[in-house]
Amino acid sequence: MNRNLLSARLTRTGFISTALLAGTVLALPAVVTAVRPAVAQEAPAGLKVGDAAPDFKLVGTDGKTYTLGQFKGKSAVVIAWYPKALTGGCTKECASLRDVMDKLSTYKVQVFGASVDTVELNKQFTDQLKLNYPLLSDTDKSYAKTLGVLNPAGTVAQRWTYIIDDQGVIREIDKKVATATHGADVAAKLETLGIPKK
Repeated sequence: MNRNLLSARLTRTGFISTALLAGTVLALPAVVTAVRPAVAQEAPAGLKVGDAAPDFKLVGTDGKTYTLGQFKGKSAVVIAWYPKALTGGCTKECASLRDVMDKLSTYKVQVFGASVDTVELNKQFTDQLKLNYPLLSDTDKSYAKTLGVLNPAGTVAQRWTYIIDDQGVIREIDKKVATATHGADVAAKLETLGIPKK
């Protein structure tokens, strides 16, 4: 074969291979760039002490629909979230609030229990424990998500209690609830926070 022709062919082949290789290398950053946005973002952090509490509209076990706004300028609000009605720890928590309601009621405060259970299940829970305060049902989990109290799996509320003052500001978030003494603990915290008495 003519040496000049062979050289030309090799040159063309080499040129094409180099071009293809260059194209592959140059394409890689574009692929990486395209993949990066698919990385999962961290869930936004929940609300913290000092933040304004978002309003809610939830049905209670007494058949009434409650909003946070209806208490503004009138009384503080306690929302004691629990994971599941009719379970051991939640029974202790809700019963402890019931047992000190005489003391809690000396403050300008509305006490609620809350969960993502149905109204029917919470009503059964209320009747079984003879609770003297309403339980709220956040069945679509929207308020629990807004507060940041929903567990990472998105299935139940975590056992956290929020104390919100009469201006709608979150004053306390108890994330280490002691179920057996929770009612007394809430009463002591109302005193410490200076929540007005009636």
